[in-house]
Amino acid sequence: MAATGLRAFGTKGPGWLQRSPWAPLSAGFCSRGPAGAGRPELGPRLTSARQRDGIRNIVLSDPKKRNALSLAMLKSLQSDILHEAESKDLKVIIISAEGPVFSSGHDLKELTDERSPDYHAEVFQTCSEVMMLIQNHPVPVIAMVNGLATAAGCQLVASCDIAVASDTSSFATPGVNLGLFCSTPGVALGRAVPRKVALQMLFTGEPISAQEALRHGLLSKVVPAERLEEETMRIAGKIASLSRPVVALGKATFYRQLPQDLRTAYHLTSQTMVDNVALKDGQEGIKAFIQKRKPIWSHIMPGHWEEKRFHLASIRLCGSGEPSGSHRNTRLRPRLPRGTQRV
Repeated sequence: MAATGLRAFGTKGPGWLQRSPWAPLSAGFCSRGPAGAGRPELGPRLTSARQRDGIRNIVLSDPKKRNALSLAMLKSLQSDILHEAESKDLKVIIISAEGPVFSSGHDLKELTDERSPDYHAEVFQTCSEVMMLIQNHPVPVIAMVNGLATAAGCQLVASCDIAVASDTSSFATPGVNLGLFCSTPGVALGRAVPRKVALQMLFTGEPISAQEALRHGLLSKVVPAERLEEETMRIAGKIASLSRPVVALGKATFYRQLPQDLRTAYHLTSQTMVDNVALKDGQEGIKAFIQKRKPIWSHIMPGHWEEKRFHLASIRLCGSGEPSGSHRNTRLRPRLPRGTQRV
């Protein structure tokens, strides 16, 4: 997927969106609800998305506001992530941003007392839903960071499955300096880096460099800015070349086993290995290895492993006129195969 001489993205966004005829996604299907009544007015979308060769590129596109995660931005991002989530043509998602700031976090103008507590609750609940959606999405989600990521912007990076950043990027949770402790960013941050590192960032608000973020586990890889796009696309291209159901099963199982004790985790993953072997692509990969040939993936899901259930449940989080908080008990976890028939 990667090509030589790729340009690092600048003020107009990632270079691949400028160079290639990526297929644009249709208009987002998450309803923003009517304007007024505490909801953002309808306006231009604050994200852009293109998809090609199984890779969906979502770009935060509000550089004048430092890509602040306003309610409108969050709903736009949510819509782009959810779009045709069950399609076998989607293999991996990349989230990047226009301008020198990946994201500055929440739009503080939305958090003044001029807005109602219900509105504030919707902002934070919607943000939490987006972060959980990334982890529970069937395909891997990669953050491509070239610049500053603070507060909820840092939370977004920490929530992604993989994060690649330029060596000039930095990360911070500075809310405490403004009298607004980064409690929700701390959820993702505390699960990505050691506790004492997370608490130092949360208590002081001081930024850490890309190299420090890599050392502590917030990032997967750090590269020079001019190689950021190339390396991110290399990783995405590798994932996109693999079997979607195998990757989806592996991702769901990885997150499902993490909070378990050792015995339960091995019991769960052992059963998953049996289910994986029973997948059509599982058998294809084994036979291809034995026959010394490249596998030909079918990307066929078992009939009972209904990713559409994940998709429809997720749509309910943002598709009604009710505040997102009213759906806080909706589960996003994609179902794991059970009793898969052997091929």
